[in-house]
Amino acid sequence: MNASEDGQFMAAAIQCAANGRGQVEPNPMVGAVIVRDGVEIARGYHGQFGGPHAEIEALRAAARAGMDVRGATMYVSLEPCCHRNKKTPPCTDALIAAGIARVVVAMEDPDANVAGRGLGTLRDAGITVECGLMEPRARDLLRAYIKLRTQHRPWVICKWAQTADGYLALPAGEGQWISGPDSRRRVHELRAGCDGICVGVQTVLADDPLLTNRSGAGREPVRLVLDSNLRTPLGCELVSTARQWPVIVACTPGAIERQPAAVEALEARDVELLGLPAGERGVDLPSLLDELGRRAWTYLLVEGGPEVLDSFVSAGLADELWVFVAPRRVADAADLPRFDIAELQRRSHLGQADTQRLGEDTLLRYVLKA
Repeated sequence: MNASEDGQFMAAAIQCAANGRGQVEPNPMVGAVIVRDGVEIARGYHGQFGGPHAEIEALRAAARAGMDVRGATMYVSLEPCCHRNKKTPPCTDALIAAGIARVVVAMEDPDANVAGRGLGTLRDAGITVECGLMEPRARDLLRAYIKLRTQHRPWVICKWAQTADGYLALPAGEGQWISGPDSRRRVHELRAGCDGICVGVQTVLADDPLLTNRSGAGREPVRLVLDSNLRTPLGCELVSTARQWPVIVACTPGAIERQPAAVEALEARDVELLGLPAGERGVDLPSLLDELGRRAWTYLLVEGGPEVLDSFVSAGLADELWVFVAPRRVADAADLPRFDIAELQRRSHLGQADTQRLGEDTLLRYVLKA
């Protein structure tokens, strides 16, 4: 197999892996392609948490097609697992038993349970193993998984809509929505791939949002409210629907002690109270991310107002920004919240924006530099 063909098939494996986005977390997205004599004979990807891994899916696809994989090459976007758990047996065992002769891997698995041992197991069985092909592309796909495994925190996406002149709200009487319908649909698609949506209590008090995924696909994220002093109203949409879609109210231990009646009323409605240390601007955000990491959250979507957004960005806790910019401008901007992307560029490590047109709006996506 020449280098050009190796790159072609690895690119296909990485592209295939992306099909699992929003379905496999906290597991990684992984794709696999089986090739014999320069011809692809089967492929597969990890499609559901707890379900078969990509390597197994590819082997099963080959079997359904009547293809013999003995002596073939498998391209896989992440090191095959070698540890035993309650959900799936080791992929290394399956590759060895199937008679795969060569395994080309994009990157090692940062999971401490694997971390090179899967590659070693394959080599010990006499399989030719190569690692590192198209690793930057694979790491880009798995950046949230890598962060969860190495820093034990979720990938934080801060999202907001703004006018062309930087305002996050419109004057009274000018409508509820800054962005257009295409942008709003894209937001629901984004929610569908996240473990939770985070807002501040001020957003709850001002807008009474529902914060559900209305894309028709994907997961239903947990709704998370930053409310250090327990001001979340019992009659708001979030509390009223907590039995249907989970709600967490993150507050301080002091608020729990001072307001036992509020605690009892919220818990009676199945709202989870999460007591966390106090920070400079409310609930301590690093402690929050540590707790969400313990819960194996991979993606946290922050949709709060400017104060909450700035808290994450200024503290260096945001990993990615999604900014929906509408072409409209505000004539009377008195007392309207503003969160200027140009100002962020001056004080934050913003890389080059990935730009996408959504109807009349423009979506700017930034991955913040470490």
